[in-house]
Amino acid sequence: MENSIKEQLSLFADRTSTAFLRSNQVRLYFSSVAYLLMEALRRLGLAGTELARAQADTLRLKLLKIGAQIRVTVRRVWVSLAESYAYAGLFAQVYAQLRALPLSVG
Repeated sequence: MENSIKEQLSLFADRTSTAFLRSNQVRLYFSSVAYLLMEALRRLGLAGTELARAQADTLRLKLLKIGAQIRVTVRRVWVSLAESYAYAGLFAQVYAQLRALPLSVG
């Protein structure tokens, strides 16, 4: 339980620094949604990888905070990772696992 609380704090759940209840509540909502997305990424995209049980802060640093060039055309979105990105293979594996998931509409 302590690790779960620590993980939520690493997603900025403790930043309720405004004087208004609504803005603090929205920040907590965003932090909660970020935590749920990280859990889904762990469960669905990182299954069977070395980062399957990593904390959210580690996932942010190794998979999400990367240098990339993004080009958007009419039909595609091109993501060009930096050549020196150490986790490019893992990123490609996670991307392939997420792409293989069935699309549920409803």
